[in-house]
Amino acid sequence: MKAVVYQGAYQVAVEEVDDPRVEAPTDVIVKITTSCICGSDLHMYEGRTGAEPGIVFGHENMGIVTEVGSGVVRVKKGDRVVMPFNVACGFCKNCLAGRTGFCLTVNEGFAGGAYGYVSMGPYKGGQAEYLRVPFADFNCLVLPPGEEHEDDFALLADIFPTGYHATELADVSPGESVCVFGAGPVGLMAAYSAMLRGASRVFVVDRVPDRLRLASQIGATPVDYTQGDAAEQIKAMTQGEGCDKGIDAVGYQATVAAGEEQPAMVLNTLVEAVRPTGMLGVVGLYVPADPGGPNESARNGQLTFAMGRFFEKGQRMGTGQANVKAYNRQLRDMIIAGRAKPSFVVSQHLPLADAPEAYERFDRREEGWTKVLLKPAAMSNGSGRTMAGV
Repeated sequence: MKAVVYQGAYQVAVEEVDDPRVEAPTDVIVKITTSCICGSDLHMYEGRTGAEPGIVFGHENMGIVTEVGSGVVRVKKGDRVVMPFNVACGFCKNCLAGRTGFCLTVNEGFAGGAYGYVSMGPYKGGQAEYLRVPFADFNCLVLPPGEEHEDDFALLADIFPTGYHATELADVSPGESVCVFGAGPVGLMAAYSAMLRGASRVFVVDRVPDRLRLASQIGATPVDYTQGDAAEQIKAMTQGEGCDKGIDAVGYQATVAAGEEQPAMVLNTLVEAVRPTGMLGVVGLYVPADPGGPNESARNGQLTFAMGRFFEKGQRMGTGQANVKAYNRQLRDMIIAGRAKPSFVVSQHLPLADAPEAYERFDRREEGWTKVLLKPAAMSNGSGRTMAGV
């Protein structure tokens, strides 16, 4: 089959790789209809992780079940399914507690597994024609048949639940004010989720104009941090108090207005932007080692965090990747009921063959490139242009 394969920093290629096969009775094989390019993929693409060449990318996957292992009892051939980016067993201590992002079974010596991602186990990604799904009865979320809500459902693999998870970590409650740092797909989903939870006001901080426009279109207040300190702008709009809750949807590659990387910038600005005793939800990626870090501490995953100010303000912080299974069923049902339409972030639908150019342009944060969906069954037009889009 064809798949997107990492070759080295800033290089991916669509190559022929072995077809997946049922390896255990609890596996299924899924024919991929949609696989998304994620901002987290860009960390590997840029050589900012320990990823080795040969990884098949793609942790946001949905499609149609084509083969079913003998031990699968609920999922059937022909089912339309979406898979959490987390690979989880369903029966370990953490899975039973609903913390499926930190499964203790699927990745030896590590809490958590995922498709097509460095250090997250031996699971190939789904930016490909087919995908093997282990523990399928647990990991497959069955969807209504047909093609309706394809873009919305595809976002249930990661960014919609991850954005919602950020609001859980920050304990967003009705009537509260929330500031979200980062207007990429996850940040926009966090802002959208805060609104679904009844936040009275949501501020979204970024510097990319078209992403700030999207934030405005869903009713958030855009904050351009190139126009002045973001925390001071937010405090000026909240009578000097700051927000009740704050969300980091940027992570360790945060940059100041001049383009210089400051890995702890968002965390430290959040501490200032959130009121005393407020809560921070951190879903932006931080890593234990960053080969391209701006200094020795950053290269070892050590950041200069304003712990004293954080302690002084009595704030609390929740961190970690999303436990997608904790939210995806409910979010699916909100989509079906017409209560949520996360696909407003989708900007491109492209064939798998155009993935190398898509990575290059998405990595440049080109205007209009917010969320890219790859369609393995589509034919390339050879131009890299959008085949369909919002």
